[in-house]
Amino acid sequence: MTKSAPLILTLALDERSFAFLDQQRRRYFPPERNFIPAHLTLFHQLPGERVAAIQDFLEQTSREQARFALSVTGLRSLGRGVAYMLDAPELTGFRSTLAREWGSWLTAQDRQKHQPHVTIQNNVDPKDARDLLLRLSAEFVPFEATGIGVDLWWYRGGPWEKVARSAFR
Repeated sequence: MTKSAPLILTLALDERSFAFLDQQRRRYFPPERNFIPAHLTLFHQLPGERVAAIQDFLEQTSREQARFALSVTGLRSLGRGVAYMLDAPELTGFRSTLAREWGSWLTAQDRQKHQPHVTIQNNVDPKDARDLLLRLSAEFVPFEATGIGVDLWWYRGGPWEKVARSAFR
């Protein structure tokens, strides 16, 4: 089997929540490094040569998964950036189902405990990141988002290329 580019899997969010998070990312992420929209990564590196099997399993599991609410609970430091934290038992369960199916394919990073977040700033001076974290935390009000499906992407070193979206029921 030929080695191909890796795949990234992200959670698709409702339009309103995505628009807010993407606007934050466009505002605070260094523009020269911001090639992709705001996203909540579920898996960072799935084997591209397994794309057909991955898509088939995503279609099957997504049809069985109802849309679900996620709580956007606050912000966290990434050291050189800032992210919004999200929480949902349904997300944990859905991701665990995928991880069990793909266990032998997962990298060490994708085997770690999943901490759902959307990065809106990265690769900046730590002082700038601390300042943004303090400013956004002071005005933060928790809100709800909705997981509506998953997006599968090719990673070829630059902007991601969408393979497919699998919508939840």
